[in-house]
Amino acid sequence: MSTSFSLSHFLRGSFPHGIHPPENKHFTAGKPIERLAFPPQLVLPLSQHAGKPSVALVRKGQEVVRGEPIARADGFVSVPLHAPATGVVKDICLMPSARGSMIQSIVLDVYPGDPQEVLYGTEVDVDAMSPAEIMQAVQDTGLVGLGGAAFPTHVKLSVPEGCRIDTVLINGCECEPFLTTDHRLMLEQAADLVAGTRILMKALGAERAIIGTEENKLDAVAAIEAVLSEGDTVSVKAVQTKYPQGAEKMLAKALVNREIPSGKFPSAVGLGVFNVATATQMGQLLPLKQGVIERVVTVTGPGIERPGNYLVPLGTPLRFILEKLGFEGSARHLIMGGPMMGGTVSSLDTPITKGCGGLLILNEHQLTTEEQMKRFPCISCGACVDACPLMLNPCELGRLANKAQYETMAERYHLNDCFECGSCSYVCPAAIPLVQYFRVAKSVNRTKAAAS
Repeated sequence: MSTSFSLSHFLRGSFPHGIHPPENKHFTAGKPIERLAFPPQLVLPLSQHAGKPSVALVRKGQEVVRGEPIARADGFVSVPLHAPATGVVKDICLMPSARGSMIQSIVLDVYPGDPQEVLYGTEVDVDAMSPAEIMQAVQDTGLVGLGGAAFPTHVKLSVPEGCRIDTVLINGCECEPFLTTDHRLMLEQAADLVAGTRILMKALGAERAIIGTEENKLDAVAAIEAVLSEGDTVSVKAVQTKYPQGAEKMLAKALVNREIPSGKFPSAVGLGVFNVATATQMGQLLPLKQGVIERVVTVTGPGIERPGNYLVPLGTPLRFILEKLGFEGSARHLIMGGPMMGGTVSSLDTPITKGCGGLLILNEHQLTTEEQMKRFPCISCGACVDACPLMLNPCELGRLANKAQYETMAERYHLNDCFECGSCSYVCPAAIPLVQYFRVAKSVNRTKAAAS
């Protein structure tokens, strides 16, 4: 595909600070999306989104067809769940999650040999729907933020009183090393992406939308530009390649030079911010009134034989994916997500959920040894301060964390503004796991607040 495009679609925007870790996208950037085979069994957690878990609609022994609702939303900040395959419900029980905790899940035995057609859905005219009807339809799809946060999308369409959204920003930066899911979606499904973006604009009453990507994905700029018309209210911009360019506050600064205040959402400055994968699924599913049953996952890294971008049914166990793609290792080799913000999994039986866009597979060579993990005292070099995109003081926050002064971290040093990008830990010459300290501090503060 040609990467020629109008100069008006190129913007050298960025944000202060940040880092430039090795991209390592060469494993999968040039590999088109492939459908992965259906596993013999799916494990579908009822809690795979922010908010209240879904409530099961099915019972043990019940047959279900692909696309059928199998769990309902339990309130506003919750979404339903749909069957990713035709089969029979084996059980509804506690199953392991990525973090090791047990979560109530629907276990579905997939019928072998079934054509696995989506049998649920009805065509609707989205153009004739009101914003309120779109918001309800979005909740009915079970759509959440597919960039990793898994926050229910319909909740983000509920604009707080006193706010007005004039611009929708679509995050296609994909600055996390190794991952190429969003890049491939922009290349291969640009029409669905733009259609989903227009739906978001209508739901929010926004006059314009900007799809932002980094300058290392100019072929994606060209692919999106090809489906836009002259004077379109949707545009595409390429910004500087830097981590964490795709974070909400960084993207807003880079694309429209707006700063989201501390403790506020993008709506406070007239913005609605969504991920490329979320907008693309919206463009595909909403006109057909279908639910989220699968997603594209980048399976990559030096520890996998056949890295690529794969369309995977939700609930697929990691073990099945890795066996299909050539991996002989343990859970300690595997990161769900990318190297900066992802986390290791406790078991290879952990399933793919809505928020999982990547699997990074390492081998013994890449694993950090105990000697390499040896930490040294902070020397106040200021590298973490220079790296922090939010201009926080990770050095001082780390000192306070060592003294368990967690409340002071939040009250005086804006701990809660930290979105755990990991830039500070990455640049620390003393190998101090700053971002892990901050996660502990936030967890302790949340527990105290809930108990008070």
